[in-house]
Amino acid sequence: MEPSRSLSQEKKHWWMMNRKIVNKHIRDARSLIATQDPNAVSAAIGVLDGVLALSPRLEAALELKARSLLFLRRFREVADMLQEHIPSYRVCSAATGDESSGSLSSSGSGRVVWESREGAKLLPKCEDGDGGSRCFSILDIKRKVIAGIHRACDREGQWRYLILGQACCHLGLLEDAMILLQTGRRLASASSRRQSTSHSDDTFSFSPFLPPFPSTNPKTNTNTMTSSFHPSKPPSSFSESASTLLPHIKLLLRRRAAATSALDAGHPNEAARHFSKILETRRGTPHPFATSCLIGRAAAYRAAGRVAESIADCNRALALDPTSIPALLTRADLLESVRCLTDCLRDLDHLKLLYDTIIRDRKLPGPVWRPLNGEIRYRDVPSSLRALTARINGIRQRFAAGEGNNVDYYKLIGVRRGCSRSELERANLVLLLRHKPEKAGAFVDKLDFSDEDLDVDAVRDQARMSALILYRMLQKGYSCIMATIVEDEVVEKKRAVAPPVYQGVFCRDMAAVGTMLSRGISVKYEGLIC
Repeated sequence: MEPSRSLSQEKKHWWMMNRKIVNKHIRDARSLIATQDPNAVSAAIGVLDGVLALSPRLEAALELKARSLLFLRRFREVADMLQEHIPSYRVCSAATGDESSGSLSSSGSGRVVWESREGAKLLPKCEDGDGGSRCFSILDIKRKVIAGIHRACDREGQWRYLILGQACCHLGLLEDAMILLQTGRRLASASSRRQSTSHSDDTFSFSPFLPPFPSTNPKTNTNTMTSSFHPSKPPSSFSESASTLLPHIKLLLRRRAAATSALDAGHPNEAARHFSKILETRRGTPHPFATSCLIGRAAAYRAAGRVAESIADCNRALALDPTSIPALLTRADLLESVRCLTDCLRDLDHLKLLYDTIIRDRKLPGPVWRPLNGEIRYRDVPSSLRALTARINGIRQRFAAGEGNNVDYYKLIGVRRGCSRSELERANLVLLLRHKPEKAGAFVDKLDFSDEDLDVDAVRDQARMSALILYRMLQKGYSCIMATIVEDEVVEKKRAVAPPVYQGVFCRDMAAVGTMLSRGISVKYEGLIC
């Protein structure tokens, strides 16, 4: 009995020591976070990592870390930490059955796979008992009704919906953000109603949650101190953040749906107008969402026959995401359509490198929680690579035959063959004003950059470089077409100045005939004999 009793006391002492350490670290993290200093918040994240090493499922530590990452605008880390709760990730992993979902199911997370198959359950199931085998307890029910205590799963779900919804919005996953924020707002309102009915007029509740962080400004990508910390004030930032973000998200999604419908209906100019409204909004648009809109507007311009504008949008999309396969394919097709085979081969070689990287790494580019929306599937990559290799060989044969030097500048600028000088000058003036290299990086200021690894200055430089290449191509096309027009004008002028051959000869003969008629004809009568 004595050894067993000492062993139980030692285990209890070890458990109590760990809990004391965890509680102390949580208090230290809260005090660091309350300063609202980015360096202090970063230090708090390090403290919370130590807490999670001791207790990986501690809800308070997870919430504090997620809120701290959101405050520091490290949205990608928030998504990595809570990726199992992103709706599109769950649906894609359940539908495709790729390696990531297979590893989850093989690692023993059967609950995650079951919830992804259900499709409606976005957050972990609350495990308060044994389900149907549990007996009803009148005292337990009475205690819950009188105290008005929220269930742990409701409280857990609320902060996950809030933080993950905001992170998904900044990462460009607007559909997921709308689902999360709407559901979270509905849960918050239901919880508020339950709390108001369970409490009396003289009962006050103090939330132990962390006070809300100040909001962030998407225009300048800096933290704006818009709310102060109050130790006894429950977090009201959830409803405020949802009411602020949801209208903007819905507006962007409605405009993109309208643009896609217009493009499918055969109205490319209308689709381009809707995409332009998304990209030129006053409030910052998340740069992954802006990349997809730029690709959509490039498709609309291509359908409308505006090749230069379509290439410019592909350049902007590739400046934001150099691994965008749809943008590379679209620009390569456009360059091949105008017979600019050198630049087309460069894009196709880049695309081939991307396909080789996908096959080597055995995964698609980008994080696993970002859906590609059917743009590319892993099982289609080998066949796409074979077709791409055959296409590259065919274009190289055409280039060796001398076809690469015959660029169709008429199609590039958007004028008809045999156009007048005024038509060419008007089209060239519009294109040069629209695609000046100095203004190529202006679109970056209207975007919200959530990726810390993405250098904004590098994006501007890449956009300027691509715009300069297009600008020089347009100038060369203008010079070639103008030279052709000048040659035609010279031929017409020579034709107008040259004397008319047939009319001059006819007039000279008439003059000669007139002079001959005016002469007298000598008549000899010697031959007349009576």
